[in-house]
Amino acid sequence: MLTVIGEGLVDVVQRSSGIEAHVGGSPLNVAVGLARLGHPVQFIGRYGRDAYGDSVAAHLRASSVMVPQAPDGLPTSVATALVDDDGAATYTFDLAWVLPGLVDRLPFLMQGTTLLHTGSIATMLAPGAADVLAAVEHSHPSATISFDPNCRPSIISDVDYARKQAEKFVTLSDIVKASDEDLAWLYPGVDVLDSARRWLSLGGSQGPAMVVVTRGAEGPWGITAAGEAEFAAPKVEVADTVGAGDSFMAALLSGVVDRGLDGAQNRRALRALPAEGLAALLAHATRAAAVTVSRAGANPPTRAELNRIEEAAEEAAKEAEVPTI
Repeated sequence: MLTVIGEGLVDVVQRSSGIEAHVGGSPLNVAVGLARLGHPVQFIGRYGRDAYGDSVAAHLRASSVMVPQAPDGLPTSVATALVDDDGAATYTFDLAWVLPGLVDRLPFLMQGTTLLHTGSIATMLAPGAADVLAAVEHSHPSATISFDPNCRPSIISDVDYARKQAEKFVTLSDIVKASDEDLAWLYPGVDVLDSARRWLSLGGSQGPAMVVVTRGAEGPWGITAAGEAEFAAPKVEVADTVGAGDSFMAALLSGVVDRGLDGAQNRRALRALPAEGLAALLAHATRAAAVTVSRAGANPPTRAELNRIEEAAEEAAKEAEVPTI
């Protein structure tokens, strides 16, 4: 069982062509991405008993994501995304982030979880952030932990606080993904790859096995104890970038699970992942993100879609290796 804990919300997307509403929230998108890639996954978050909340629940059910938390009496959170003509999105938020009773239910909710993912607003915004940290601390002895800060300066503007919160979760995580924009904001004036290298050292032997930096069209870069790797992003026609990083995160985690590297008992093997293994994970995750940016909203690929893309890439690579006469 894979578990994702964090915010679910509705993205109200404003473009020059009109306004659309899509279910989103970075952790929720990761949960949907994992489910579409064929993994049993539960999402622990909150949404209200309102029309937006109904759409959140329906969206999760449509992708076979399990939801052990019932809706509550607060309004469903909303993120308004303003998408420019290049497809880039900027956000404003109307949020409620509380998880009453979560800590008491952790022994039941986390039973059988081999990987716990969290990040974004859920790890920064009080009072729910403290409960998320408690869930990570509870699960660390038995499960792989993954974290994506997905910083939102419009919500958490205190960079010193955000940096301290991020480092708490990095120290407890096995897999960390951040965008170059996240790291540039958290550590101004520091090369983003140097910041990622430093994160790899946090927590010592119990800290991250892998830190990955997404860099938009430049493609991702990553580091493990065995070395560094990167992958060139394919050229695609961009509809928008909403949910691209979350699709990347889901596929990265899916690749780890497919290799049997999830679960605390596999920490040593995950830390020993060679650079070529990291490169393969980056390629897998990048192709998933490329599908998402090619269509509107946070709409991650299914395993069948991603398999077709990877098969085509393998065929193209084989053809490129055939010498011409």
